This record gives sequence, C-alpha cells and structure tokens, in this order.
Amino acid sequence: MITYKQAGVDIEAGEETVNRIKPLVRSTFNKNVLTDIGLFGGFYEANFKGFQKPVLVASTDGVGTKLKIAFMLDKHDSVGQCLVNHCVNDILCCGAKPLFFLDYFATGKLQPDVTVQVISGFASACRENGCALIGGETAEMPSLYQDGEYDISGTIVGVVDKDKIVNGSKIQQGNVLIGLDSNGLHTNGYSLARAVFFPKFDANKYFDELGTTIGDALLKTHKSYLHTVQPLLEFNLLRGISHITGGGIIGNTKRIICKLRRSRNAENRRANRRYRQGYT
Repeated sequence: MITYKQAGVDIEAGEETVNRIKPLVRSTFNKNVLTDIGLFGGFYEANFKGFQKPVLVASTDGVGTKLKIAFMLDKHDSVGQCLVNHCVNDILCCGAKPLFFLDYFATGKLQPDVTVQVISGFASACRENGCALIGGETAEMPSLYQDGEYDISGTIVGVVDKDKIVNGSKIQQGNVLIGLDSNGLHTNGYSLARAVFFPKFDANKYFDELGTTIGDALLKTHKSYLHTVQPLLEFNLLRGISHITGGGIIGNTKRIICKLRRSRNAENRRANRRYRQGYT
C-alpha cells in the first residue's frame, strides 16, 4: 500500500506550517474578525460605520516571475509583502480601503521554513495596510512544480462609499496627471529583467549605482500607496487613479481614460435617442 507521504504529500509538514503561521495570522486580526485560523471559511463582520452606501471592492493577483528571483536568492519574505501591496494598490485605484486578504500558496514539496517566510510577508503587509489576513490555502502538489519552487496569489476585499467610487468617469480635459515614484520594478516586467540580467550577471553582484546587489534590487518590495493616497481620497481630490503594472503608464492610464470615453459615448447615445424621440 502506498501512503500519502510516499506519494509526495507530507501531512505532518502541513500541520507544522499551520502551527507556525497561526501567531503571524492572528497578529493581523481586528475586532471585525470573528474566527480563528483553521475553519473552512473566514468570518469578517460587515460593520461599515461612517459609510452611507458601502460598496465592496475585490481584486485577485499574483507576483509573476519575480518569484524566480526569490528562488535564486533563497529569500522569501518580501514576495509576500509584494502580493498584498499589489492587491491593496489595485482596489485603491477604485477609492477603496482594504478590509481583509486571503492567500493561496502552492508548491511541489512543502518546506515549512520557506512557507513561513512567505506568510510572514503577507502578515507584515496586512498589518501595515490595516487589513486582516483571515484565511488561505496551502497546496502541496508533487510533480506540478519544480523542486524548491512555489506560486502565490491573493484576493483582497475592500470597501468604498458609493458616492466616492473612483473610476475615471469624472476626468475632464485639463486635469493634471501626477505620478508617484516607485522603488523598483514592483511585480511586473520580470521576464524581461531576467532575460537582460541573467545569466550575464550573478544575482549577488554588487553595483555602486544601485547601492545593493542586482538580486536585492529586483526583490525590493512592491510599494503600497495607501497611506499616501488615502488622505487625498478623503477630500475628493482625485478623479482617476492608475496602478502602473503590466502595460506600463500608457496601458494602465488608458484603462481609466477609456472609462471616460465610454461614459461620454453612452451619454451621447442617450441624447441622440431623446432627440429622435422628440421629432418622431
């Protein structure tokens, strides 16, 4: 008889991982979290004090091939932070503040030390962004992933008042476009970056221009813009926000400018219908 462990799934390693991450996850809890880690779902009390018409905003993402740099350097704490901050920035573009986050961690062979590093990154970023890590999934799938590799993704849920939704529909000609600087590549463009730098350079090679090694420069944590942008949202100073990820400045700015164009086209169609109806 073949056991589950012989087939490549280590239940004991999974239990060890859960026990080690419990305090990390609990450190993100607030009064709205009603359950501990380990149940089949996370409970978050929908208490939206201060919101007139609360609207939930959700987003899911990953960090792509930036993980290859983490594998290369055997450094795994920052990619978890990158994932949370990426998701926070996505819903921030809608005017939403984060409520809770759920993660997915999949690997071929579970290594508790590595998994705990990744999840410690999730927890750290959740605390910094004021959201709770209320659940997740750790999947061990032999033969699907190469040895020493894993993949991560996450889902975030936030809230925004319906009257304060930011979607680009209020953008007008003459509005000013302001860019906030990044601290690196964030979580996009790593397939190109790896093709440029490796194997030409060693990931541990130090560059004076960077003030660090190539590997550490590429692993810089994806910045969260929440605390910078949130005060501007509270005073209704922003009409559109783009998170510059895949597609760059032009591609991501188009996403809200096109929203404006669609809105105006819809208004024109309605006006044309009213015009025709008035003369038939």
